[in-house]
Amino acid sequence: MERRSAGLQRLVREVAKFGAVGGAGVLVNLGVFNLVRHVSGLPVVRASIIATVVAIAFNYVGFRYWTYRDRDKSGRTRELTLFLLFSAVGLVIENGVLYLATYGFGLDSPLQTNVSKFAGIGVATLFRFWSYRTWVFRAMPARAAQSILAAEATKPAPTQRVP
Repeated sequence: MERRSAGLQRLVREVAKFGAVGGAGVLVNLGVFNLVRHVSGLPVVRASIIATVVAIAFNYVGFRYWTYRDRDKSGRTRELTLFLLFSAVGLVIENGVLYLATYGFGLDSPLQTNVSKFAGIGVATLFRFWSYRTWVFRAMPARAAQSILAAEATKPAPTQRVP
């Protein structure tokens, strides 16, 4: 039972960290979307695609260096390739919802496009969470993780020099 509880706690922490990075990414996404749309006058979906790409870059840094910093780092090229592939699928999901709402249902006021974009982000986030944790930022095998933790524990503490 104790083992199950520890696993659940890890999952809750992971979801919280993913949510924090993702929440900041949503703010970046919506901010860039509204800025690009209203300053440049680009059509809704084009402005949204630009915003999504900026948010993807922002999120990669947050996920790699905070949410999943303890995950396997040996295959960065593979990791980045998969991250971009799954992010592209998420981009299609997110902007497909926006496209359908805007051009299929005629919901094209600024409020309606923001709500539609937010809904698309929500649907795409479910896919991204599953794909990132399953395929991109894979957990290290337990033995390798224990070896790394043991090596970290035996490292001498850095010395501080007093000026």
